[in-house]
Amino acid sequence: MIGDKKVLFSGMQATGNLTLGNYLGALQNWVKLSDEYECFYSVVDLHSITVRQDPAELRSRARKLLTLYIAAGLDPEKNCIYYQSHVSGHCELAWILNCFTYMGELNRMTQFKDKSAKHADNINAGLFTYPVLMAADILLYQADVVPVGKDQLQHLEITRDIAQRFNAIYGDVFTIPEPYLGKSGAKIMSLQDPAKKMSKSDENVNASIYLMDDPDTIMRKFKRAVTDSEGCVRYSESQPGIMNLMDIYSACTGKSAAEIEKEFDGKGYGDFKMAVGESVVSVLKPLQDRFEDLQKDKAYIDGIIKNNAEKAEYYSLKTLRKVQKKVGFPERIR
Repeated sequence: MIGDKKVLFSGMQATGNLTLGNYLGALQNWVKLSDEYECFYSVVDLHSITVRQDPAELRSRARKLLTLYIAAGLDPEKNCIYYQSHVSGHCELAWILNCFTYMGELNRMTQFKDKSAKHADNINAGLFTYPVLMAADILLYQADVVPVGKDQLQHLEITRDIAQRFNAIYGDVFTIPEPYLGKSGAKIMSLQDPAKKMSKSDENVNASIYLMDDPDTIMRKFKRAVTDSEGCVRYSESQPGIMNLMDIYSACTGKSAAEIEKEFDGKGYGDFKMAVGESVVSVLKPLQDRFEDLQKDKAYIDGIIKNNAEKAEYYSLKTLRKVQKKVGFPERIR
């Protein structure tokens, strides 16, 4: 708790380009959570280097991601928006927690297996201990809640296990985080393969709508979106491509599935795809304009980076000093 508010932590990696799925499924929801919780939203650039990155590109992407957080509506005065790499407590706590995490637990992590298969030439120790750094991210701020998708639940479970193990030895040190189970954002699937989520790392550029795509590109991608041969706009699991387009249209317009079915009754897929594309263009335009304005104001973004790093450092040190004392490290002479 900070004041009378519970603490929420979340973050995104500074790799790839954010997609419509990231915006409708996460960022929009984060904005709504800002009033209810004391929020820490990190650009998790430490996690990014488990895969080799071009240094200049990583710096550029990290800054763009932080700017996009603000352009999407996150108030940097109300939320702590910061770079993970600017708060040394993440790494310091991760090392301590490594010593309270078992190899068997890390061996069971499905993401390690998946990423090892993708990057067989770079199966590094950081990739293996990634969940411990994620645990440190969460526990460092005594987070009460963490918004997670199904693919991240396993990481939250190991975070809870590590925290409970540490607390059993040293007393009530860490808050045990709960998954955020409130209203989740829309789950947006690939435009080319509606069986999988829209991803910023998809090799098929037509599968994802990126937040900075221009209107012509957005419309072209929707025209190429996978549908089916049934020829009717209906919310049915037998029509996963149409279901996905309906979810996108619903998220952008606020219309229900029944209303969308009625609107496009008797119309072809071409009309429907055009309408979905236009609704996405109208939703992304204000974000894109705001992003362009923010990018020009270097001093403003630099100020946010500095001030929020200091805020994150302040709260992280409260936890870190307590943990260091518990495990027996000598106190610092001030």
